[in-house]
Amino acid sequence: MYKSKNIAVVVPAFNEEKLIFKVLSSVPDFVDILVVVDDKSTDLTAKVVKDFLKRPVVLIEHEENQGVGGAIESGYRKAFSLGADIAVVMAGDAQMDPRDIDNLLEPLINNKADYVKGNRLSLKLFINNGMPKVRLIGNILLTLITKISSGYWNLVDSQCGYTAISRKAFRRIEHDKLYKRYGFPNDILAKLNVYDLRVKDVRVKSIYGEAESGINIFSFAFNVSILLLRLFVWRIWKKYLFKKPIFVE
Repeated sequence: MYKSKNIAVVVPAFNEEKLIFKVLSSVPDFVDILVVVDDKSTDLTAKVVKDFLKRPVVLIEHEENQGVGGAIESGYRKAFSLGADIAVVMAGDAQMDPRDIDNLLEPLINNKADYVKGNRLSLKLFINNGMPKVRLIGNILLTLITKISSGYWNLVDSQCGYTAISRKAFRRIEHDKLYKRYGFPNDILAKLNVYDLRVKDVRVKSIYGEAESGINIFSFAFNVSILLLRLFVWRIWKKYLFKKPIFVE
């Protein structure tokens, strides 16, 4: 428990047998619920999780690969069904510093945000960010386009997956229709905006070490760009031209 709130950490994992133990071991003691979603891995990820005995872990095993967005949505649903007030996403590749969880939680605890996302880009981004340069340039471009598509003009580092969401925000958005693949961070921002939910950036560290990205940067950029165009049109239609359904707490 963190400041009287039940905290869950959701770990989406696909073929992370080498790093998942390290990730689970790093989760702070104040986290009440730890959920790992094995997205139909072809390695021993699920076995490593089952053999992890340091603390209780809820393991969800997808029968079919759904993509990182699908894994996160499954983890959210399980975490909130178990009583979590806030759910934090930590990837299974050990690229998120657990010491930053407090920073993600504070705006939610203090009722200054409904969704908090990490920002790995700073004034020193070209000198000491640590992010591979191709990813850095792509991230900056996607961030600019995401500002337009999502309507959150003050946000930076749109592709950062280190996030925290409140139970209220998750219940309010159409979470069953969230994009299931790598465009998930962009998609959820548009959905949050449609329901006038507050989103805040907080500084988090970049960790690039053992994990290797399996993303084809060119196909990823193309697919996400198409998604962002669709999200812009959808957001304008849903928020300004189509009457939204009334949400009941």
